[in-house]
Amino acid sequence: MTSFVKSVLIDVFIAILAAGAILFFVRPTIVKQTSMQDTLNPNDYVIMYRRAYSGDKEPERGDIIIFESEMTDESGKDKLLIKRVIGLPGDTVTIENGMVYLNGEEYPESYLKDGYTSGDIQDVVVPENSYFVMGDNRAVSIDSRYSEVGFVEKEDIKGKAVLRLYPFTEKHLL
Repeated sequence: MTSFVKSVLIDVFIAILAAGAILFFVRPTIVKQTSMQDTLNPNDYVIMYRRAYSGDKEPERGDIIIFESEMTDESGKDKLLIKRVIGLPGDTVTIENGMVYLNGEEYPESYLKDGYTSGDIQDVVVPENSYFVMGDNRAVSIDSRYSEVGFVEKEDIKGKAVLRLYPFTEKHLL
């Protein structure tokens, strides 16, 4: 084997090793739905930080998370959803008159597409190790307001959306 071939094989091996190490921490993800508009749009590429909630790290209010739901896609596989964390474990969530209230206080949400949250939820307490999540485009989002999604358990969270890769004209940090 020539030194050139050995050199190329070593470079390929290092590249594969580096890619594997990077993918252990992050994963590119494509947004497919409209439930997070205008923050994220269909066909946006985002980077999901897989280790964001490992160990003692917990999701924070306002984080955009990717999680496995009990909903299924066209091929019958569990669907990954991307939503914003609104309620933390122990929080009391109320939705009335188009507004969200956390622990009895109005929760300000400047990122909402239409500035209105549909639904009527009265004093629902978020269980331990679970989160109440909603999309930014509340008119079309299937989220914790609906039984199809409900509360999201920490073990179902795959990671946190941290960076938009594409399109280049949008703001990149989430």
